[in-house]
Amino acid sequence: MSSKKLLTLLTILAAMPLNALAGQAAAPRPAAPNNANRIAFSFYARAAQTPGNLFFSPYSINTAFAMTHQGANGNTAAEIEKVFGFEKDKAAGRAAFGALTQTLAAAAKGAEFAQANSFWAQQDYAFLPAYIKVLNANYGAEARAADFKTDAEGARKTLNAWTEKKTKGKIKDLFPQDSLNALTRLVLINAVYFKGKWETAFAKARTFDADFTLNSGDKIKTPLMTLAKTGELEYGEAPGLQLLRLPYKGGSLALLAVLPQDQKTFAELEKDLTAEKLDSLRQTLARQPVKVFLPRFTFSSSFNLAGYLAALGMPEAFTDAANFSGMDGTKKLYIQKAVHKAFVEVNEEGTEAAAATGVAMGLKSMPFDQAVFRADRPFIFFIEDTKTGLLLFMGRVENPLNS
Repeated sequence: MSSKKLLTLLTILAAMPLNALAGQAAAPRPAAPNNANRIAFSFYARAAQTPGNLFFSPYSINTAFAMTHQGANGNTAAEIEKVFGFEKDKAAGRAAFGALTQTLAAAAKGAEFAQANSFWAQQDYAFLPAYIKVLNANYGAEARAADFKTDAEGARKTLNAWTEKKTKGKIKDLFPQDSLNALTRLVLINAVYFKGKWETAFAKARTFDADFTLNSGDKIKTPLMTLAKTGELEYGEAPGLQLLRLPYKGGSLALLAVLPQDQKTFAELEKDLTAEKLDSLRQTLARQPVKVFLPRFTFSSSFNLAGYLAALGMPEAFTDAANFSGMDGTKKLYIQKAVHKAFVEVNEEGTEAAAATGVAMGLKSMPFDQAVFRADRPFIFFIEDTKTGLLLFMGRVENPLNS
């Protein structure tokens, strides 16, 4: 791969008629990016309990459930609002999403960024025209018909092909065999693809094998990239932590890396990681000369979201008590399956640009005392908009050799 590529895919499958199982009839605020980030830290806290590399897109998860929320009512809607921070007023929620989309378009200027939404409905099932209109007009979702009843396997292949195309071949076979069935009625898909180049590239000739200390204390050899030029970057320090912001070309997106000094500090950071904590850490950033060493890594993550989201406070959507009457005028639907997949590659060429500034007095004239950011141990990273704080992606590198 010749450049940095990040992409993620979130699918929400909401549609098994409840009577088949239970015999029952079944105005935006400027702080919108902060609400969009709410799921980032609560989801990370749950997902991080499983060891290993971790990567996901809070923005993608937020977007897919924003579409789902538009069809939810009653307590089901209230639970989704609590977990995601959505407006109770759905019109305001749609406006907030529109504002967020415009913000992101400006932030990603100069990078290759694309997202796609789609709505796959059982061809003979009566969904409310108003709901379909909202998905199309406010979320740009493509309306597609599918025949889950008689050809669930064929529908699965069609959805997977659409997904693969929208993610430029990076997400294949999103739905495994037999994951859709004759009771499926609706699939909502959000796909996000990002590709950017570093504002200052790493020199391939200067990449070298070095020790990377795992949380266990064991050491492995991993390719460690070296920034081609030692220039001024946004760098900060907090007790036991180093922070570095690497901008991408063109807009205001950047990679923000938080590097704990050891396993104990890493565990404490994960335990206390919140939006407020991240904002506090950002305040330490100031421009100064920095020597940068960053591992190359490529890996992917997959999640079954039902358990995570139920534990976070929205269990009803996944049960026979679900109320998605805003989709079809009945209470026959619930979320049958929810999955999230993400892929990330960081190499010497990936890049983008930040608009934030900062000054570290005196360091330009003291090159031998410049800061060193050497990510040779586990760290947490974000792909963020430096202007608004919107988090597009979030991840953890425990072992850069694991894919």
